[in-house]
Amino acid sequence: MSTDVTETGTGVGPGDPAWERLRRWRLVLGGEAADGTGCALSGRDAAMDGTLAALYGKGDRAAQPGRERSAGLGASAPSVARWLGDIRTYFPSSVVQVMQRDAIDRLGLAALLLEPEMLEAVEADVHLVGTLLSLNKAMPETTKETARAVVRKVVEDLEKRLATRTRATLTGALDRSARINRPRHHDIDWNRTIAANLKHYLPEYRTIVPERLIGYGRASQSVKKEVVLCIDQSGSMAASVVYASVFGAVLASMRSIDTRLVVFDTAVVDLTDQLDDPVDVLFGTQLGGGTDINRALAYCQSQITRSAETVVVLISDLYEGGIRNEMLKRVAAMKASGVQFVALLALSDEGAPAYDREHAAALAALGAPAFACTPDLFPEVMAAAIEKQPIPVPDTV
Repeated sequence: MSTDVTETGTGVGPGDPAWERLRRWRLVLGGEAADGTGCALSGRDAAMDGTLAALYGKGDRAAQPGRERSAGLGASAPSVARWLGDIRTYFPSSVVQVMQRDAIDRLGLAALLLEPEMLEAVEADVHLVGTLLSLNKAMPETTKETARAVVRKVVEDLEKRLATRTRATLTGALDRSARINRPRHHDIDWNRTIAANLKHYLPEYRTIVPERLIGYGRASQSVKKEVVLCIDQSGSMAASVVYASVFGAVLASMRSIDTRLVVFDTAVVDLTDQLDDPVDVLFGTQLGGGTDINRALAYCQSQITRSAETVVVLISDLYEGGIRNEMLKRVAAMKASGVQFVALLALSDEGAPAYDREHAAALAALGAPAFACTPDLFPEVMAAAIEKQPIPVPDTV
C-alpha cells in the first residue's frame, strides 16, 4: 500500500482501508479543487500523477474556468522519450500499451514514431504495429530497420502464443474430415456410425446393429484443404490484418492445407508468396483507403480449384464501396458450389467492432453469419469450417 498520499483534513491515514481508495480517486480525478478527495500527493504518486496529467490533463475540462491542469508532452523527442520511460516505470505493460495508444490518438505522436529512438522506447503491441504499418510509406530509410525489428518482435510473440494450439486443432479437424469405412476401434466416429445404421435398430433389444462402421482417417501429408484468407486492409482493420497475417503463416506451414492470403482496399494484392514470413506480409499491406469487397471476392473465386474442399474467410467490417448486390451474388455462388464461407467482422481482442449491419444481415440470410472473432476462437472456427460443421458463433453477435 502506498504512503505517498498526505492527509489534508480527510480524517484518514495510512493503514485505514479508505486510504487506498482516496489515493486511487485522487489519481483518477486529477487533484483539481473540486475533485472531492481532499488529498495531496507526494513522492512516487506525484510523479505518477505527472505522467497521467501529461496525457490526460487537457481535454474537455480545459475549457472550464479554474479546472485546467498543466499538461502536454511537448513537441520535442527527448521529452516524449522521458515520458515513455516514466510510464514504463510506474505502470504494468498492459496499461503502458493503452497509454501509448491514447498518446498517439490524442496528442498526434504518430509522426514521432518515424524516429528510431522513439521506436526503441515504446512498448510494442498489435496496435503499435498497426500504426507503424499505416506510416510505412512515409517512413524514412533510417527508421525502417528499427520498425521491422519492432514488428518482428510482436509477430514472434503472437506466433508463440497461437501456433501450437492452431496446428493441433486443425490437424485434428483434418483427420476427422478424412472418413474411412473400415476403421480400427479407437478411430470409430460413433455419432456418424449410429446415424448411418438407424435403419438397423432392433426394438426388442433396444439396440442398433452397426452393419457399416464410419471412422476417422488420418490426414496424409498431401494437400487436403484449401484456405483463402481475404483481408480488408482499410484503416479500421489494422489489428485484424496483423492477426490474420500471423495465422496465415501458421496455416501455410501445414502441408495438408494450401493457404492463400489476399489483401484488398479498392485494389487487390495477392501476398501468398510471402507467407513464409508474416513480417514481409505486413509490410506488403497498405492500411487505409477505400473498400471493394466484390472485386476481392471475384479474385478469390477465380483462384478456387476444388470448391468442395475450400474454405474462404472474409475479414472485413463490410463497409462496401463496390457493388453490393454483386458481392452477395458472388458469396451465394461460392456457397452453392460447395465452398465453406466464413465472414469475420474483426479478428482481434477488441470488443464489438463497427460494421455494416445491413450487409451482415444479408450474409446471414445466405447462411454465412458475420461475427467478430478473437484470436483464441479462430482455430475452432477454422476447424468447424474444415469439417463442415456449424460455425461456433459467439453469443455476443
